[in-house]
Amino acid sequence: MSILLFNISLVFLITHEMDAVRCKEWRIFPVLSLLTDKLGFTIFSLAHIPLFGLLAFYLLNSNNIDSLIYYLEIFFIAHLILHLLYLCHPKNEFKDCISWILIITPAVLGFTDLAIV
Repeated sequence: MSILLFNISLVFLITHEMDAVRCKEWRIFPVLSLLTDKLGFTIFSLAHIPLFGLLAFYLLNSNNIDSLIYYLEIFFIAHLILHLLYLCHPKNEFKDCISWILIITPAVLGFTDLAIV
C-alpha cells in the first residue's frame, strides 16, 4: 500500500509544480520575489530540473527506497504547512480549488501512509 499512496502523492506534487508556474510561485519566495518575473520564472523553472533529476535518480537507484519515501512524505506535509503559512502573502495566487487539491492531497496521503506504517 505504501508505494501506491506515495506514487499518487508524487504525481499530485509534480502537477502542483506545473500549477506553481501558472501561479508564479517564485513571487512568494523571499529571494526570488526580488527578481523580475522573467528572471524569477527562469530560475524557478531551471531549479526544478536538477531537483526532479535527483528525485528520479534516487527513486530508481535507492538501496533503501522505504527511507526515501518516508522523508519525501514528511516533505509533502511540510510543503502543505509552508503553503498555509504563506496563504495571506499578497502575491500568493494559489486561490482556486484545483491548486489546493494539488497541494493538500500529497500531504494527506503522506500522513495517511506514515500513520499506517
